[in-house]
Amino acid sequence: MAPESRLPGDPVRFVQDCIRGGRILWTYHVNMRLAGRFIPREAILAAVDTYELVEAYPDDKYLPSYLLLGRQGSEAFHMLCAADVEGDTIRVVTAYRPDAGEWQADLKTRRPRR
Repeated sequence: MAPESRLPGDPVRFVQDCIRGGRILWTYHVNMRLAGRFIPREAILAAVDTYELVEAYPDDKYLPSYLLLGRQGSEAFHMLCAADVEGDTIRVVTAYRPDAGEWQADLKTRRPRR
């Protein structure tokens, strides 16, 4: 389990504050995925005020991570980011457009597996 000091009190606000402050690291993985999925970094940054928590993974391997829903215009995306509370940064791990077959209409609730 991740030590409590490693967990942000309000994960969404922590991510928003890091993005607004330019304390964001883009992993190699997300850079490759954004290009292939036609999601511009600018859309992720511009959607900062719309972020909603979808799922939390406090015990993730390296850092606690969070799946967030963001909206830019009529487009919606999920962004997985890791929170480095001690370093006061976030790492964007991946981003994708939620699949209607996997997510309910709210884009925050997984559909049951068949």
